[in-house]
Amino acid sequence: MSAHHAAFNVIFRFVENFVSPVAVRISSQRHVMAIRDGFISAMPFMIVGSFLLVFAYPPFSPDTTWGFARAWLALAKRFEGQILSPFDMTMGIMSIYICVAIAYNLGKHYVKSHQLDPFMGAMLSLMAFLLVAAPKTQGALPGDGLGGTGIFTAILVAIYCVEMMRFLKARNIGIRLPDQVPPMIKNSFDLLIPVLVVVLTLYPLSLLIQSQFDMLIPQAIMSIFNPLVAAADSLPAILLAVLIGHLLWFAGIHGAAIVSGMLQMFWLTNLAANQAALAQGAPLPHIFMEAFWTFFIVVGGSGATMGLVICYLKSRSAHLRAIGRLSVVPSMFNINEPVIFGTPIVMNPVFFIPFLLAPMVNAVLAWAAMKFDLVSRVISVVPWTAPAPIGGAWALGWDFRAALLVIVLAVVSAIIYYPFFKVYEKQLLEQEAAESEAEKADNQQVA
Repeated sequence: MSAHHAAFNVIFRFVENFVSPVAVRISSQRHVMAIRDGFISAMPFMIVGSFLLVFAYPPFSPDTTWGFARAWLALAKRFEGQILSPFDMTMGIMSIYICVAIAYNLGKHYVKSHQLDPFMGAMLSLMAFLLVAAPKTQGALPGDGLGGTGIFTAILVAIYCVEMMRFLKARNIGIRLPDQVPPMIKNSFDLLIPVLVVVLTLYPLSLLIQSQFDMLIPQAIMSIFNPLVAAADSLPAILLAVLIGHLLWFAGIHGAAIVSGMLQMFWLTNLAANQAALAQGAPLPHIFMEAFWTFFIVVGGSGATMGLVICYLKSRSAHLRAIGRLSVVPSMFNINEPVIFGTPIVMNPVFFIPFLLAPMVNAVLAWAAMKFDLVSRVISVVPWTAPAPIGGAWALGWDFRAALLVIVLAVVSAIIYYPFFKVYEKQLLEQEAAESEAEKADNQQVA
């Protein structure tokens, strides 16, 4: 056995025996699933809110002389409040949507086992979150803790409220009503004790933190998580996330879904900080967000396979040429299952190195481009199916240098894949030639 194959077998055994089981257990854990599904549920509000942000802050320099740009800037300045109102009601209070969605999705896990009403769990979590994140001050609800600052609090409050409801249900602690009482009324009375418990536990804690530290719970929790958020935005953390996600993909597990589900809270926190900086006219502080992953690291889908599809289109192998033609359109929309399973790349030792290397090289190049201000940074949530050059520009506030960067990264990926593609193409050509010879021999025998 060659050294190459021996090394591959060692890596594969490690992924199969250690990484995959842990990843599967984590991804199927009910709290992780509820957090992931909660973020997905809240995504439409964030996409629409982010889209409107670009209208309020046009991608032009204030001293531009272009007539169209000057007119847009003047219009945006005059109607800034009206334009930003939908943003304030979506991205500006995204932690509310996240809290409610996580509680509802976690509650669904306890419908059969504990007869828990997910809707009531979501309502309780909403009340609890507003109680600790936006207590009434001078006749108004402060919104500082309802945006990106409140994400970690939203997650913790949602899990606490639903788990507390489950605990009380499991021990039959509650107000019992006769069976003749309609279910909706029974459900509302079932919530009385949980509401009381929330008020008696979270509210005193909130008052204590306000008196001792002069901050609300979201700000206090955010200060605890700040080092972790900062670490998650570093290049080593980005490369580690890319490596884990692609090792899992190579083993046949949807690594991107697992990694993105776990990173979503950091991505949205970073995005909120970038949007706040944009509104203040300050430099954008963060790089690593979902759009950075989708449109710059994995151009064309996991493994940055757009480059490989480009190689396939000119392949001498009939199989690879067919896969290339089949994959080119989906790949433009970041859907690459046809090329991953049609090649196949999963469990194919020839493509192990480029499948990991291409997205990691892309990550380094894109990170450097943003770090040294060659392109702007992410300010928008964009649907992951947007064509990469368009999605990249959209995510960066229509910075069209981003579209050029995406094209460069696709070409770099193609260069990385090319030698490995030629090795695999040679194998397939020999196989196709052997099959052709065998078919001719069979035809001659029949004749």
